[in-house]
Amino acid sequence: MPSALNHSNLLALVAGVVATAYLVTRKMFGHDRREPPLAPQSVPLIGHMIGMSRSKFNYYVDLSKQVTAPIFTMTLPGQKMYVVTSPDLVQLVQKQHKTLAFPPIEAKFASTVCGASQEAQAILAQNVNGDDGDFGLSMESYEAMRSALKPGSDLDDMNRSMIKEVVQLFDQMQPNKGQAKTLSMYAWLRDAITMATTRSVYGPANPFDDPAIVDAFWEFESGLMSILIGILPSLTARKPIAARTKVAKAFENYYKAGGVEQASAFAKKRYQAEVDNNVPLEDIARYEVGGSIAVLVNTAPAAFWALLLIHSHPNLLNDIRKEVDACTKTTTKNGNTVKALDITTLKESCPLLLSSYQEVLRYRSMGTSVREVMEDTYLNQWLLKKGAMLQMPSRVIHQDGSLWGDDVDEYNPRRFLPEQKKNRPRDVCFRAFGGGKTLCPGRHFATNEIIAVVATFVARFDMKPVAGEWRLPTTMNTNVAAVVMQPDHDVDVEIRTRQGFEDVEWAISLRTSENIFALVTEDKGDVV
Repeated sequence: MPSALNHSNLLALVAGVVATAYLVTRKMFGHDRREPPLAPQSVPLIGHMIGMSRSKFNYYVDLSKQVTAPIFTMTLPGQKMYVVTSPDLVQLVQKQHKTLAFPPIEAKFASTVCGASQEAQAILAQNVNGDDGDFGLSMESYEAMRSALKPGSDLDDMNRSMIKEVVQLFDQMQPNKGQAKTLSMYAWLRDAITMATTRSVYGPANPFDDPAIVDAFWEFESGLMSILIGILPSLTARKPIAARTKVAKAFENYYKAGGVEQASAFAKKRYQAEVDNNVPLEDIARYEVGGSIAVLVNTAPAAFWALLLIHSHPNLLNDIRKEVDACTKTTTKNGNTVKALDITTLKESCPLLLSSYQEVLRYRSMGTSVREVMEDTYLNQWLLKKGAMLQMPSRVIHQDGSLWGDDVDEYNPRRFLPEQKKNRPRDVCFRAFGGGKTLCPGRHFATNEIIAVVATFVARFDMKPVAGEWRLPTTMNTNVAAVVMQPDHDVDVEIRTRQGFEDVEWAISLRTSENIFALVTEDKGDVV
């Protein structure tokens, strides 16, 4: 009798487990006819995972061509996802920023990537979406970043510090008179921009002045995917976690020594928001490692593609040089020739330079805006279910030929010229910096930095590929946190000082940042 009872209990247990698994699976993977249509996949449940592993950021573009609706559903192991491919629907998503929310996702990402303590995670989770007001670490950190990076004196100070570093780095790179210098283009740009950016953000006590910390940061950045996956991280993510710990310790020492007191307003305000919310110092340091991803990861590849594409189109290089040369003022100081460039003047007077830069972002960006569905809601006629994720891949919109025309797959440096406005889609179709409440707050700083690097380079140097002809590197290994594609291999180049510019001293300045280059719809109201 006991054995029969145990057998019955076992059957009941198995039946309960099966029923629970069925209900959970149905809730997770079941499809309501009111939801966006299902995207096809070659293998049930795991087909999309296979597709994303093979095609990476192009997978959404491939799917969008198979689904006629402006939004579709993807079922992934453990997660349901909606993908928006229409600019009009993107605008609707951005208006529902409380129901279709970004901060909860960012909090989870930050805690995982940064290795935050349970205490810090609990602090970050308090009022994470701002439902109860503009308080708490999440909301106050957003405001700290936005206030420091908006056009104005705080941004000007950062820009001027950055420009000073750029000039020094170019001076160090300049070949001796009559000679050439060979370098790996992407590696040099990444190192140079890392130094210029971090010194302008963190001040004279910059932790990244230590080459070992720079190397550790990029080791950490290259292993982000293994950290995010989180399967046996002590084995699969051992190196990037060790590198993260090394950088975090450097930031901890930086804060203990009072280094932030001489830093930019951006670094000070972000630090103060964390202090005000009682985040432990060790976790402030950990979060700063994650914050450095946003500061550093995308600027170098954007500058790389801009310079590579300009130089691989000789007529374009000549035309942009004419614009930059026309903005250059030549004077004499102590018998030496001084050439001066002002970044504000470049933004006002170099439409082709700016158009070519914006086209680089359209042509080479692959970022995805992500939201969490906080409660069952409707987006037009489509039901979105609580707990699902929603993605808005910029590349799908940037590669839509019905929006951009037959040359959508080509780099057209004149696409964003003012006189071409009638031949391109509405400004909302440009998604390189996201949009709405989560519009990238650092876009103005990044733009000033890239314009400074590109304009100064083309003004000062001639460059040619060591291989004899320009070839665009593949980009399939771009990191998960990147918004701009990263090259799979470097391009070795030979540089020389432009003829007639060998004995020139360069002075680069920025008059003001208030007259901005309006990259996105949201900037139109900021233009002076």
